[in-house]
Amino acid sequence: MTRRQADLALLAATFLWGTSFVAVKSALADATPFAFIAVRFGIAALVLAPGTPFRPTPDRAELRGGLLLGALVAVGFISQTAGLVITTPSRSAFIVAVSSILAPVIALALLGQRPSWLTAAALALAMFGIYLLTAPDAGGLNRGGGQIVAVTALSRRYDARRLVFCQIATTALLGALAAGLLEHPHVRWTPRFLGALGYTVLFASTICFLLQVSAQRHMSSARAALIFCFEPLFAALTSWLVLGERLSLVQWVGGTLILLGMLAAELPWQPAPERRAVTLDG
Repeated sequence: MTRRQADLALLAATFLWGTSFVAVKSALADATPFAFIAVRFGIAALVLAPGTPFRPTPDRAELRGGLLLGALVAVGFISQTAGLVITTPSRSAFIVAVSSILAPVIALALLGQRPSWLTAAALALAMFGIYLLTAPDAGGLNRGGGQIVAVTALSRRYDARRLVFCQIATTALLGALAAGLLEHPHVRWTPRFLGALGYTVLFASTICFLLQVSAQRHMSSARAALIFCFEPLFAALTSWLVLGERLSLVQWVGGTLILLGMLAAELPWQPAPERRAVTLDG
């Protein structure tokens, strides 16, 4: 996979995740949050199981990595889904984007990955755009930064599909545990719920994670975080088109800044690594 293909794959995953906020908001009219997570990720695990290579048996390090990813995903989706009960899809996406921005900081601390000044500046511009787009003054500020960094590290060492299956199955189990302990779970199997469930299972709980793990083999955590800045933009546009959530001029400016941040990261302002190497050798 080339860098451009990796960027497009992660952008496609980001688009599907961004559009799924509206579907989840719809599903929560017919189900309690944690029960929905358990059903959603439980079905997704069953969908992924037939094509997942379980031989050779994963060693302890791979198993620990998969369980870590599952725990990080579960925490993010549990908080995100519960938050959608009381907030809008675009504001919920803002919380996810803020946590994603922490990825370069975590990567620097744990992996020693230092983002370039251009990437850092692009992230700052996109972050300001996210703030304007989602107007969090009325609401607050989760695949978060930790999950992005973990995927970057683990995807280069282990089978992508097996990692995805492990994190999805773990999320389903933790969602079921949260449903049993923290709520009185119920689900109404209405056509609206089935439609939202089908969309989130097929796209936001299977294809998205497969695209993410495959793409992040070929990029840094900082670049992945920059691409994930598009998530609240996609969420806000979907909420505008489907739910009629109106976007102000300031919010449109915020969306434009996110696009400018991504474009800025593509500008050839830095010499290519190969040229630097030749200069140093000379």
